[in-house]
Amino acid sequence: MKQTSPYWTLLALASIKFLLPFILQSSVYEPHRDEFLYLAEGNHLAWGYMEVPPLLSLFAWLTNLFGDGLFWIKFWPSLFGSLTFILAGNIVLSLGGKSYALFLLFLPFIFGVFLRIHFLFQPNFLEVFFWTMLAYSIIKYIRTEKIKWLYIFGISAGLGMMSKYSVAFFILSVVAGLLLTPQRKILLNRHFCFASLVGLIIFLPNLFWQVQNHLPVVFHMKELQKYQLQYVDTPGFLIDQILMNLPCVFLWIAGLWFAAFTRNGKLFRFAAWAYIFLIVLLIVLQGKNYYSIGAYPLLFALGAFHLERFTSERRTYLRYVFVAIIFLIGVPLVPAALPTARPEKLEKYYEAMKLSKTDLVKWEDLKHHPLPQDFSDMLGWKEMAEKMAAAYHALDSNEQKQTILFCDNYGQAGAVNLYGKKYHLPEAYSDNASFLYWLPDTSRLVNIVLLTDDQHEMEHSFIKDFSAAVLNDSIVSPYARERGDLIITLKGANDAFNQMFKEKIAKDRAQFNY
Repeated sequence: MKQTSPYWTLLALASIKFLLPFILQSSVYEPHRDEFLYLAEGNHLAWGYMEVPPLLSLFAWLTNLFGDGLFWIKFWPSLFGSLTFILAGNIVLSLGGKSYALFLLFLPFIFGVFLRIHFLFQPNFLEVFFWTMLAYSIIKYIRTEKIKWLYIFGISAGLGMMSKYSVAFFILSVVAGLLLTPQRKILLNRHFCFASLVGLIIFLPNLFWQVQNHLPVVFHMKELQKYQLQYVDTPGFLIDQILMNLPCVFLWIAGLWFAAFTRNGKLFRFAAWAYIFLIVLLIVLQGKNYYSIGAYPLLFALGAFHLERFTSERRTYLRYVFVAIIFLIGVPLVPAALPTARPEKLEKYYEAMKLSKTDLVKWEDLKHHPLPQDFSDMLGWKEMAEKMAAAYHALDSNEQKQTILFCDNYGQAGAVNLYGKKYHLPEAYSDNASFLYWLPDTSRLVNIVLLTDDQHEMEHSFIKDFSAAVLNDSIVSPYARERGDLIITLKGANDAFNQMFKEKIAKDRAQFNY
């Protein structure tokens, strides 16, 4: 019974890990802006998209198949969060760790960045899982020398690359870590070469898709560099590595120390070098702070095992100290990871906790707002679909037959499509992100119900190319990032507008070699 009890502990904690976000997040909040894009990709299955590889779209297709309710949208990140914890927990158990180490390992998964990552339907939850699987398979091979683990590494590499391209950073880091340790002999093993080939074969469909579509990922990376990555600075990046998992920072540092300097951790020296190589690589490439997040489950596992051993016998009192520190810091920060209350209550909470002037509530516009940008990206979408439906159904049946719904950005289009089913709306289109792929080749546009985030839309010259333009409504949800978006009905487009629209779409597609 004693031998199996840690496994029951692992499963119990994994179950809590799965359920806890559903309990914590307030029901006021809707899907995130990015989730609408990834759900839309599930309706347009392909071997690739402008933003991400195709694996997430398979789970989006399943979500849409199961009814696209909020539970199913959140089911997959929650499930893979639990699976990631189980992988990391098995690393602990394989080293001889017990229930205390498992509990320590559990705490970063509920107090820190993983709480949010594992509740958002974004490629990050798959990325973290496959990073952890890559590390797990190498560790299992080192300890058992069973060839199957090398092939599991190859399969994980291939599926990881089909989830998010940043998995390549960790693959390079693991290879670098192995080269710098006696485990470099693994790289010369013919089965490692065969396993790498398996991974490449799994990734080939997306690679071919990229080539056939003139490498849109290059355009996407240029856009990131132009609008986001240029603001990344080295001190800020390094500080964020601490802040992302602040309550448990000492835990991953202990794991890094264990792998780098202790005699018992010499088999895992590659993991320490891999982490260092990864951080240096991301600094050189000006990667975002969270690009490194997949490396931490391994370090947390090693740190949990190391601290359990360190606190055995004479230092057992430190076990209570470690847990107390994590809870004292972590519990107050939970509302910063998930929107646990209504917006107005969160705003007051941030003010009371002196967080209202920190980077937590600083958006991409570099201004401070009442809520974190991610939280405001979860509001206003139902209102948007309802008001678009009101504008569309105000048209008579003949006008509706000649009307398209057009949105400025992918969040708007995705939300109108998801919630618009209730109002029997036709498909909404956009020229933003991968929605640009899905625009139909229309010979002539007549009427448009336009959803725009441009407050001056009615002042633009193209408005004169319609026989009628009516400002119907606007989004008024006070905490929504889309607050102020306008809903405009445009009737009777002339030839000049149709020509301008076709040229605009052609230009948009050409800029990333569509």
